[in-house]
Amino acid sequence: MKNQLNNRRYLFPGFTALILIVTLFVVTPTADAQQATPNTLPTCFTEIKQINAGVLNVGYAEAGPANGTPVILLHGWPYDINSYSGVSAILTAKGYHVIVPYLRGYGLTRFLSAKTPRNGQQAALAQDIVAFMDALKIPKAIIGGFDWGARTADIIAALYPERCKALVSVSGYLIGSQQANIAPLAPKAELTWWYQYYFATERGRAGYTANTNEFNRLIWQTASPQWHFNDSTYARSATAFNNPDHVAIVISNYRWRLGLEKGEAKYDALETKLATAPIISVPTVTLEGDANGAAHPAPAQYAAKFSGKYAHHTLAGGIGHNLPQEAPQAFADAIVEADGLAK
Repeated sequence: MKNQLNNRRYLFPGFTALILIVTLFVVTPTADAQQATPNTLPTCFTEIKQINAGVLNVGYAEAGPANGTPVILLHGWPYDINSYSGVSAILTAKGYHVIVPYLRGYGLTRFLSAKTPRNGQQAALAQDIVAFMDALKIPKAIIGGFDWGARTADIIAALYPERCKALVSVSGYLIGSQQANIAPLAPKAELTWWYQYYFATERGRAGYTANTNEFNRLIWQTASPQWHFNDSTYARSATAFNNPDHVAIVISNYRWRLGLEKGEAKYDALETKLATAPIISVPTVTLEGDANGAAHPAPAQYAAKFSGKYAHHTLAGGIGHNLPQEAPQAFADAIVEADGLAK
């Protein structure tokens, strides 16, 4: 680990194969989880580190003993590493080595070259994290995520199972393809994707550029309708949207999904594999909140995509889309559970 530290620059800003074990039930968060609201949780990410990885200089938080089991936690849109502040505090107390990177287009993560396409396609984000693990000399980790982070974690587990000890994925299996996205959904489901179509227009790009903070706060409210976060909680994460490439990455991500952008040729082979909806064989725990206001599949629809040791938990109590921040104890428990499945 000392050799790794020498390569980092510090900033200080203000299943058994083929066996499917499916446990589908509703879990009410523990009293501790219910009391640990995002407005009272400590902000443990006081130190942000930087490392060159692939096409990026990645900003990331790191906590816990260096010799602990590595856990990489991935945020989504429009969120940031603070979604895992409470989770990190719980896991580090249990001896885990927790690493939480800003995705491309967020926080202190920057492109190394102005010539690199500001590409938000799914394969690009997954390759970013594999390169990040390589840079930190982490051969294998427990990987968890929600939203974009869950999709990225799913892809690594599917395509690089040797790098993923176990997986925790909110809303389960989120790997997609441009071809699959051609098929229309039912009107009610399409309604939840309104911003995807907004971003397909130049009006949408201009609107998101001009109103990033207001837009993202609206998403927080609609995706987690029973999460009563305060101004300071949102403001802490909103600083991550000041990244100079944030708008470009977000617009690219959603336009790529609709087939309005081709993506980069260097990811074509990966996207071909992902278009087959590959099975995930690593030990997995999937989670869902009972008040998730964002578009998401039903757990029964994706259970068969996990061929190894597997468990699913649906959390009661008004838990929405930003599950790690709304129910940190439950998410941390899922990491520990997934670790146990891998043993």
